[in-house]
Amino acid sequence: MTQKITSDFDQSTYPRDLKGYADNPPKANWPGGAKIAVQFVLNIEEGAENSVIHGDGQSERFLSDILGTPEFNNRHQSIESAFEYGSRVGVWRVLDVFKEYGLPITTFTCAAAAEKTPHIIERVLEDGHEIASHGLRWITYQYMYRETEREHIRCATKIFERMLGGQPLGWYTGRDSPNTRELVAEQGGYIYDSDSYGDELPYWLDVKVQEGNTITRKPHLVIPYSLETNDMRFSSSPGFTHAEPFYQYLKDSFDTLYEEGAHTPKMLTIGLHCRIIGRAGRIKALKQFLQYITSKPDVWICRRDDIAKHWYDNHPATPDNTANWM
Repeated sequence: MTQKITSDFDQSTYPRDLKGYADNPPKANWPGGAKIAVQFVLNIEEGAENSVIHGDGQSERFLSDILGTPEFNNRHQSIESAFEYGSRVGVWRVLDVFKEYGLPITTFTCAAAAEKTPHIIERVLEDGHEIASHGLRWITYQYMYRETEREHIRCATKIFERMLGGQPLGWYTGRDSPNTRELVAEQGGYIYDSDSYGDELPYWLDVKVQEGNTITRKPHLVIPYSLETNDMRFSSSPGFTHAEPFYQYLKDSFDTLYEEGAHTPKMLTIGLHCRIIGRAGRIKALKQFLQYITSKPDVWICRRDDIAKHWYDNHPATPDNTANWM
């Protein structure tokens, strides 16, 4: 007999959900009875990163091949050129690989990057990929004033509306703040966000939304992202040093979830960056992994908006499956 454990801690006042689905995750019911949903994200950030020419007080120092670089209050030509590789070379190599396999992806695209590279956006749309908003800029929002971040979200939305003819359905800031999710929900029109790394299935949150002077709550879908099945590990220390360990880690993650998927299907997200996986010595890992998973039956390779629509249809928000988020 299982011993019933009680706690005096008031869970209702704690602004985090540490339980989630626990040992009873929902049956995902992926299309075609798939054992696993595999989703690739390509981050398009080039031209949106920290730079004094963008009005920032310092240069970028995060997620490039120049590890441990200090911040400069001047242009950092080396960092800039590392990002430029992504838009000049890397993005085309990655898009060509997915086109070869005929597979859809989601791009997390910064609006400021989209404005500077409309030719890339044309190719992304031509190939049938999803564009989800990666915010206005690839900068840290942690300490930004709430009203300033609200304006960035509004501005990013307007840019995409103008360029795409409608706003994206998904949102991911990445370097977000405690206000981000509420502000995205207040903006409206976004059917999911991915500013979470906390699960292997989508989940619902009950999010506060301010409308004028009134605060209401509404269910909001979160589709978690991943920072470990992610090529950013090439740009961290310790991390992957060449293609083989990255491929092996992706394969091991897939194999575990594929095996579990016979009973509890889940999702695997792979995060990619134009300037990282797009390098000649790393793209082999992506090609090898695509070859491997496309040889397996019962695998759903999809876009994030496909997952969102599936969850809305098959697992709609209810009082029982929507956690409070404060």
